[in-house]
Amino acid sequence: MALAIGSIPPAPVPLSLAGAGALAVNLSCALMLTRYRHHAGSLTRAAFLSARNDALANVSIIGAGLTTIYVRSAWPDLIVGLGIGLMNADAAREVYTTAWAEHRAAVP
Repeated sequence: MALAIGSIPPAPVPLSLAGAGALAVNLSCALMLTRYRHHAGSLTRAAFLSARNDALANVSIIGAGLTTIYVRSAWPDLIVGLGIGLMNADAAREVYTTAWAEHRAAVP
C-alpha cells in the first residue's frame, strides 16, 4: 500500500527526541495527578486522562521515530497519529459521560 506521491517520512531522530522531551514533562504531570484520578469531578478526571494519554502518546511517538529509522516510511507516524486520535476520543467520551452525570445530579 503506497502513500500519496511526494509523501516523505518524518526525520526519525528529531521525532524521537521531541517525543522523549515531551514524555518527561507529561509523565511528571501524570504522576502528580495520579493521587487525584479517582476524585469526583469531570475536570479532575479530564486533567488526569489528558496527562496520562499524552505520556502514552509520547512513548508511541518515540517508537514511531525508531521504527522510521528502519522502514523509511511515513506509515509508523501516521498509524501512531490515528491511535492517538482514537485514544483521545475515548478519553473525551469518558469525560463527557462524567460531566453529564454531574449535570444531571446538580439539576433537579
